[in-house]
Amino acid sequence: MHDTEALLVELGLLFLGLAALGLLARRLDLSPIPFVLVAALAVGEGGLAPLGTATPFLEAAAEIGVVLLLLALGLEFSPDELFTSLRHHGRSGLVDLLLNAPPGLVAGLLLGLPWQGALALAGITYISSSGIVARLLADLGRLANRETPAVLSVLVLEDLAMALVLPLLAVALAGGGPVAAGGGLALAAGTVVLVLAAARRHGHHLGRLLTSPDDEQVLLRLVGLTLLVAGAAQALGVSAAVGAFLVGLALPTPFAERVRRILTPLRDLFAATFFVAFGLATDPADIVPVLPAALLLAAVTAATKVATGWYAAGRDGVGTPGRWRAGTALVARGEFSVVIAGLAVAAGLPELGPLATAYVLVLAVAGPLLARLPVPRLARPERPATA
Repeated sequence: MHDTEALLVELGLLFLGLAALGLLARRLDLSPIPFVLVAALAVGEGGLAPLGTATPFLEAAAEIGVVLLLLALGLEFSPDELFTSLRHHGRSGLVDLLLNAPPGLVAGLLLGLPWQGALALAGITYISSSGIVARLLADLGRLANRETPAVLSVLVLEDLAMALVLPLLAVALAGGGPVAAGGGLALAAGTVVLVLAAARRHGHHLGRLLTSPDDEQVLLRLVGLTLLVAGAAQALGVSAAVGAFLVGLALPTPFAERVRRILTPLRDLFAATFFVAFGLATDPADIVPVLPAALLLAAVTAATKVATGWYAAGRDGVGTPGRWRAGTALVARGEFSVVIAGLAVAAGLPELGPLATAYVLVLAVAGPLLARLPVPRLARPERPATA
C-alpha cells in the first residue's frame, strides 16, 4: 500500500474509532479523554496495532490542537470576569495552588525526576479540567447552585495561571535555570496584564477586524491570526499556547460567543489528535511500574481538590452539602494536565509520560464518579432533634 493510501486508511479507521469511543463515553456520562488516551496507547509504541504513516501527521496536528484548545479557553472568559474572580476569589485561587501543586512537586522529586520534571508534575496535579468540570455541572443540573460561582471562579483563576505556568515550564524545560524561568514568568505576566488592559478598552476594534457575515471568513481570519500570534509568542519565549489564549481573551464578549460556536468542531477534531499523539508516545508497558505512584498521587490530590472547593464555597457562605459538591466537582484532571505533560515529554522527559497518562486516566474517570456520589453523612447538615 502506498504511503498516501496508508495514511488515509489509518486516519479513517482512527477517527471512526474515536467517534465510537466518544459515543460510549457519552452513554456512560464520562469524559472522552480517558477513552482517547487508552485508544492511543493501543495504536502507539508497544500497543496492539501501532500506527505507521499517520504518526508524523498526528504529531503536527497535535501542535495545532494545543493552540486551538488555548484559544477556546481564552474565548470562555472576558477580562471583566477574570478581574471579578481575582477580586472575590483570589484567596481561594492561592489556596488551590498551595494545596495541589506541592504534592506533584514532592512526588516528582521522590521519583527521581529532575527539578524541571517535578515542576511539570506540579502543574499537572494543580490544574483541574475545565472541560470536564463544566460539562459535569451542566449534566448534573448544578449550574444554578449556590456553590457553582465559587467552582467557576477557581477554574477561571487556574486557566489564567496556565498563561503564566506554560512560559515558566517552557524556559525551565529548555534548560534555563531558575533565574531564566523567573524571567519567562515575569514576561508572561506582563504580557497578560497588557492584553487584559487593552482588551477592556480596545477589544471591539479586533472584533470588527475579524467579523464577517460569512462564518467561513470568520474562521479563516481567526485561525490565521491565532497561528501568527502563537508563532510570534513562541519565538519570543512566551509559549505558542499563551499567545493563542491571549487572542481569545482579547475578543469582545458578543463576538466571542459567535466564534465559540464556529470554532468548536475544528477545536474538537484537533484536540483529539493532540490526545492521540500524546498517547502514541507512551508505551503501555511503562505505565504498569508507575501505576502505584499514580494511584497514590491521584488519591492525595483528589483530597486536596475537595479541600479547595470546600474552602472556596465556604467563602461564599455555602452550607456543608454545597461545599462538598464544590470540592468533588473540581477533582477531575484532563486536557491541560496532558498539555503540560506533552510539553515535558517533547522537551526530553519521556519518563513523565507514563505517570501523567496513568494519573489523568484515573482522575478523568474518578472525578465525575465522585461528584455523582451522594453527599456523605458527615457533610449533611444536622437535623434538629425532635421531642
